[in-house]
Amino acid sequence: MKQKLVQVNLKDTSRPQAKDFELDCSVAGYDYELPSELIAQNPAVPRDSSRLLVVDSPTTGIEAASLHHIFHDLPALLRSGDLLIMNNTRVIPARLYGHKSTGAKIQVLLLEERQHNCWLALVKPGKSFKLGAKIIFEPRQLGIRDYKDSSPVPSPQLTATVLETDAATGGRLLQFDVPEGKTLVQLLEVFGEVPLPPYITASEAADEQYQTVYAKQPGAIAAPTAGLHFTPELLQKLGDRQIDRAFVTLHVGVGTFRPVEVEDVTTHQMHEEWIEVPAATVEQIRATKAAGGRIIAVGTTAVRALEGAAQSGNLQPFCGKTDLFIYPGYQWRVVDGLITNFHLPRSSLLMLVSALIGRQRLLNIYNEAIASGYRFYSFGDAMLILPSAVGVGSGERRD
Repeated sequence: MKQKLVQVNLKDTSRPQAKDFELDCSVAGYDYELPSELIAQNPAVPRDSSRLLVVDSPTTGIEAASLHHIFHDLPALLRSGDLLIMNNTRVIPARLYGHKSTGAKIQVLLLEERQHNCWLALVKPGKSFKLGAKIIFEPRQLGIRDYKDSSPVPSPQLTATVLETDAATGGRLLQFDVPEGKTLVQLLEVFGEVPLPPYITASEAADEQYQTVYAKQPGAIAAPTAGLHFTPELLQKLGDRQIDRAFVTLHVGVGTFRPVEVEDVTTHQMHEEWIEVPAATVEQIRATKAAGGRIIAVGTTAVRALEGAAQSGNLQPFCGKTDLFIYPGYQWRVVDGLITNFHLPRSSLLMLVSALIGRQRLLNIYNEAIASGYRFYSFGDAMLILPSAVGVGSGERRD
């Protein structure tokens, strides 16, 4: 987990040099070292008791240190008239366990449905898994009971056949044999489990703790983690202060956790993710901006959805896939500020946040968070980048 530490100087106010631009484009420029004890294994309880590091001015991370708050302070840190954009995706029980006809055990992680009951999946072990091979899945819980009858009913059967390989992901296309009248998503409640990221190895969290309180649209294999800090009570307090919210959907895929593997980040091919930006959300954003309010994205997934729907130059309702890759130099169209967790080294998410406030500046802030004992990654603490802090070291904005 440890990466080479990029040394940065909080007091360095010199103008960006050519070397800085080269590092912006180099994957090595997004390394940092994180002590393993700062990788959060369990969420804060209650959710909004997590820490919140606030970036509030153009000098934060350059000449000034960040502000330290608790997440439930958020209503006082935003303005009346601001609009929070939240990703309402819901994590599905995408990890399945089964075996071959030979008895060899198999682990499957569903990625996305390509056709009816036909899913792209990562299969482990997968190298020797030939086309036409069949997987027999085992229910996670035996003795499933019908709600109208307390007596046990037979566990449903579930099998899948390997149709082809997928070069882009190294996965397999699996055709599931689903009993008549059932859908695979329904059966996942019996056969699957909610997959936690690989760096969470000792968690005691319940499945619902890896869902946002506003999760609605099933389809993600990972949570939009910036939203995990919200509670119903906090949402009510935000509403009482006329800080509104609107929703987009982005089904988070496995590519979110994969490091960028090319040396030149400008040549990285971003994974596709399914998004929906409804007309009602677009109208709320337009009305907010017209009234002088600010658009605060809750998480990098909300950023990708909004900016992906605005690639024509103006934000429009959109439903489909986006492969938008945001890194320093990106010209922002919609987002004014951001609530986000702390991200993995060399990840596209770290590059996205760098595009908002500058790479070296962000690494300054990460070093400050590490020194202050903030918890990192999915179950970790959060940071708030206010619009007043955006612009230094980032791409030009488009109004």
